Amino acid sequence: MERRKRKSNLTLVLMLIAVLAILAVLLFWNPAPANAAPAPQTQEQIDASTIAKQGTIAPDFIVEMFDGSKIRLSELRGKVVLVNFWATWCPPCREELTRVQKDIIDRFAGSDLVFLPIARGEELQTVAAFRKRMGYTFPMGLDPDQRIFRRYATNYIPRNFLIDRDGKVVLASIGYDTKEFALLLQTIEKALNSK
Repeated sequence: MERRKRKSNLTLVLMLIAVLAILAVLLFWNPAPANAAPAPQTQEQIDASTIAKQGTIAPDFIVEMFDGSKIRLSELRGKVVLVNFWATWCPPCREELTRVQKDIIDRFAGSDLVFLPIARGEELQTVAAFRKRMGYTFPMGLDPDQRIFRRYATNYIPRNFLIDRDGKVVLASIGYDTKEFALLLQTIEKALNSK
């Protein structure tokens, strides 16, 4: 009798663990879409996939923002612009976005920096749900058909393109890590301090 009771308790514990594991997967797993590219492995792959290269004039575009307004890049001449391509399904993008408010928006408030994050390949409803879940209130652009992204790169996100006051790309970076982000912040400061 005692043996049956222990076996029954063990079965219940194992079932509970299985249910919790399934719930964790459903709540936290956010797979990349089938067309998501693996991370680049070599500098050659990065260079080959980058269209708007450092030192070139940034391709002009008009982006529709989350709130329905539109921004034309060329109308921001005279300001330093950080164009950030990202997606809700991209873990490095999400990690990078958690730093944006404090490390970019708040840090450079009152300067001539325009932070212009653009959701690559995603519809308004997806971005709206993501913004709500994350509590983001900063402006975001939409590029559901990737027309804007394809003027800058052929693959891989997150992507940052820092554009100086004259419209020239001064930094084109890919991926997210603390070293890359520190370099981005230094380059923003340098671009803001040069007239």
